[in-house]
Amino acid sequence: MAQTTDKWHRWLTELRHAGDPDYEAEVRRALLPVRDEVLDRADLRPADTLLDVGTGDGLIAFGALGRLGPAGTVIFSDISADLLDHCRAVAAADGQLDRCQFVRASADRLAGIADASVDVVTTRSVLIYVADKAAAFAEFRRVLRPGGRVSLFEPINTLMHGNPALFMGYDIRPVAEIAAKLDARFDAVQPPATDPMVDFDDRDLVRHAEQAGFGDVRLDLRVTVTSSRPPVPWDRFLRSSPNPKVPPIGDVLAAALSGAELAAFTAHVRPLVESGRGEHRRALAFLTARDGAGQESAAGPPG
Repeated sequence: MAQTTDKWHRWLTELRHAGDPDYEAEVRRALLPVRDEVLDRADLRPADTLLDVGTGDGLIAFGALGRLGPAGTVIFSDISADLLDHCRAVAAADGQLDRCQFVRASADRLAGIADASVDVVTTRSVLIYVADKAAAFAEFRRVLRPGGRVSLFEPINTLMHGNPALFMGYDIRPVAEIAAKLDARFDAVQPPATDPMVDFDDRDLVRHAEQAGFGDVRLDLRVTVTSSRPPVPWDRFLRSSPNPKVPPIGDVLAAALSGAELAAFTAHVRPLVESGRGEHRRALAFLTARDGAGQESAAGPPG
C-alpha cells in the first residue's frame, strides 16, 4: 500500500479493520444496511444530482450511482484528497467517471458547490467530526434545489459512553488505576471538552435542521445495549483504532503504561476481548428533511 500522511485515508483503508482483509469485508457487509437505509430515505429520482458529503471511501456515493438512472450524477465531496483520489480510481475502473464529480470541501463550508445545484445531500458518520454543525446544515440547505432532500446517519456517542467501570465496553474495575492512565492518554489526544464527537445528541440534529430552514424533519433513534460483544483476536484489537483522530490501541498502551502495567492490563482485558465478555452499546440516528422553501411552494401559499 502506498504511504500516505492522510489520517482519514489511513483509518478507512487500514486502521478501521486493523489490516485484516476478512474483517474489512465483514465491516463493509455490516455497513451495507446503513447505506441502503440512507439511500432509501433520500427518495431518489432517476435524473437527480446527489451530493455525498464526507464521502470517505464512497460507500453511499457508489450505492447511489447504482440506483440513479443514466442521467443521474453523484458528487463525491470530502476534506481528504487521498480519499477522493481513491474514489476517482474506483469510478474509473467501473467506467462511471462521466457520472461523477469530485470536490474537496468540508461539510461546514461546501466550497465549489453552487447554490441550489443538487437534489439530494447524504452523509454517513460525518457530523461527528464537524465542530460547527449548524453551519453544516446551513450549507446543506444552501446547495439544495427547492424541494431538495437531506438524508443522513450519525452515531450518537453521548448515549454510547459514560460508564467509568468500562473501557471500550470491557469491565476494567480490577485494573482501574491502569485504565485511568489509558483514559488520560486518549483524552490528551482527543480532548472531550472540545470533541465534536460528543457535543451533540439526536435532539441537536433535529434542532439544527429546523434552524437551517428544513421542513418535514424526521429522525429515528435506535439504541441497543447487549451484555456481550463480538469476540476479537487480541492482535487485531491492538492494531485497531476507534476513529481517525487517535492512534491504534496498541500504540496507546505502549505509550501510556510501564511494562508491568501493560502485562497486568493485558492479563485482565485480553480474555474479555477474545471471548466477547463485555457490554455492546449502540445509539444510531437516521435523519431526513426537505428544503422548507420547496415544501412551502409545493403546498401553495397559506390560505
